[in-house]
Amino acid sequence: MQQDHFIAAVHVTQRLTKAQEVQRLLTEYGCNIKTRLGLHETGPDACSPNGLLILELVGDKKECETLLEKLNAIEGVEGKCVTFAHD
Repeated sequence: MQQDHFIAAVHVTQRLTKAQEVQRLLTEYGCNIKTRLGLHETGPDACSPNGLLILELVGDKKECETLLEKLNAIEGVEGKCVTFAHD
């Protein structure tokens, strides 16, 4: 049986001040992150204070849920997960 896919979207509204805290957690759970994509608006004169991370998580579902709980505990950070089950 194939393992379920866990896809997390993490919205960071204070990217410049919260990036270190978010990065610390991503490093702590690095073995559970298979793919990471970071998106934010940027241009020649400005860089958006908001960002969006898309994570493909692997491993135990409880560990993935714990990562999201810890990310959601950071002010200005909101994470949600979608699970694609394989029967």
